Amino acid sequence: MELLRFITCGSVDDGKSTLIGRLLYDSRQVSDDQLASLEADSKLVGTQGESLDFALLVDGLSAEREQGITIDVAYRYFASATRKFIVADTPGHEQYTRNMVTGASTAELAVLVVDARKGVLTQTRRHSYLAHLLGIRRFALAVTKMDLVDYDQAAFEAICADYRLFADNIGIDDWVAIPVSGLNGDNVMTASAATPWYSGPSLIEHLDSVPAGTSDDATKPLRLPVQWVNRPDQDFRGFAGQIASGSMGPGAEVRILPSGRLTRIARIVTQDGDLNHAVAGQSVTVTLADEVDCSRGDVIAAAADPPEAADQFEATIVWMDEDEMIPGRGYWLKLGTQTVTATVQQPKFEINVNSLEHLAAPTLALNAIGVAEIATDRDVVFEPYAVPGSSPNRALGGFILIDKLTNATVAAGMIHFALRRAINIHRQHLDISREVHARIKGQQPAVLWFTGLSGAGKSTIANLVEKKLVALGRHTFLLDGDNVRHGLNRDLGFTETDRIENIRRVGEVARLMADAGLIVLTAFISPFRAEREMVRAMLGEDEFIEIYIDTPLAEAEKRDAKGLYAKARAGELANFTGIDSPYEPPEEPEIHIDTLRLSAEQAANAIVEKLLKRG
Repeated sequence: MELLRFITCGSVDDGKSTLIGRLLYDSRQVSDDQLASLEADSKLVGTQGESLDFALLVDGLSAEREQGITIDVAYRYFASATRKFIVADTPGHEQYTRNMVTGASTAELAVLVVDARKGVLTQTRRHSYLAHLLGIRRFALAVTKMDLVDYDQAAFEAICADYRLFADNIGIDDWVAIPVSGLNGDNVMTASAATPWYSGPSLIEHLDSVPAGTSDDATKPLRLPVQWVNRPDQDFRGFAGQIASGSMGPGAEVRILPSGRLTRIARIVTQDGDLNHAVAGQSVTVTLADEVDCSRGDVIAAAADPPEAADQFEATIVWMDEDEMIPGRGYWLKLGTQTVTATVQQPKFEINVNSLEHLAAPTLALNAIGVAEIATDRDVVFEPYAVPGSSPNRALGGFILIDKLTNATVAAGMIHFALRRAINIHRQHLDISREVHARIKGQQPAVLWFTGLSGAGKSTIANLVEKKLVALGRHTFLLDGDNVRHGLNRDLGFTETDRIENIRRVGEVARLMADAGLIVLTAFISPFRAEREMVRAMLGEDEFIEIYIDTPLAEAEKRDAKGLYAKARAGELANFTGIDSPYEPPEEPEIHIDTLRLSAEQAANAIVEKLLKRG
């Protein structure tokens, strides 16, 4: 039997769960013990009086039952006489939009539920837009609660006309409208006598007839993202993963990306034995004819038609976190089996889901949809998510962004294309390496990153440390926060976004100086852990030495010769660290200096002593 995956979506309280519960009930998918439990629960927490509350068949969380809403995605399995179904009942509240995106990411059809009394709402449009954005091309507009408008044909047709205008604007051309009542079962399984003016299919008839399994992934070029290198013993080295698209067999020529190395498939190994042919959707382990460097995150692709690899893209981003996106901040970007550090630039525009206008936006807030440029710290293998006339490239075109500190998924995105500058700019090989520079100077390059509150003594201690290192014959350079803002970063202010860009630029300069073999000292407040970790990631192992100049806020205020804290407390200085902007202390700094116990001279001696021990 064919399998159809679909979602129910729409605004809160429009009757999604009730409709799916009724569908399960009428299709005889509810067992006797479930029915008995439903009857008891309907009396206890139901919202339909003496009648069965079909929503309780789907809403399983206690918070969902108490509030009468859907919070998490609920997956249910059922079947008709001709087809099997997996339905994802998704929440309607704006704050749970991320859960709707999760449910839509694997669906082929969206059942968009609209309350006949309320009509097309903002969340109706948002869910339509997101479903279409994620590659769903077939929609069913289920106008529910028709019993509450006395099965009024005019109300139904007004909703259809309203939705048609929106659907035409965003490119949805394959949709069917069905008047239903989840509570009474009208037009759910069979035609209802209450709607003699409607001659279309019932909901189940439409679900049975809509094309299923329409993905054309099997006809696309081969793409196998490597999930795991299988090395059970010294005689076997296989590369495991699920084939995202295309097909392959032993002897097929393939290219390993991003390296571009050519080789051939030697074997296709499964638990049930070797295969002569494998296609999209199958999970396999392959062995290669040559000893090539291939690891998790690499992609095994058709040699004659490989995907691109780049480190800068334009993408649509759906922001799903309560905290706003911070342009320039480093996030984990997970694309298929690849995980890299990525920074998102200020959005080019935000999309108004009601009017589809492109609005100027400095950032993206919860549930906002926008287009922005993204830069990664190394090349990633990708394909554009949306391809006209084809199913979406979900495996190599869709990604998520993860907050590095909380590990929370904060956004989902769809890649449009690589930026031309990412394709046309290549690193130039230099004969004089950073190792040669270091050897000439007779020292190990390093970046000594002094961080702490304003007035903690960072610049004073860093200056003393540099003098002591120079006296020992070391080659150094000190980058001070105030000095850098007079030149390189004079265009930046003190907003969170500008602070992040300030640190990114300083980190890049420090890396170049370390490449030249220098010991670089930097004295910056650098209040955010994520940006300090971003700089650490730019450098080689053990080259970033975080030095926390630990001074309590009250003590820093006492030492404030410039009067900055007083101005900040008076409201004359905005975004001042420690007053109205946070400072995130290092959790595991390489060197921790307590300035209440040590003088500046003692602190400098302690730092130099520890550096000499490190070599």
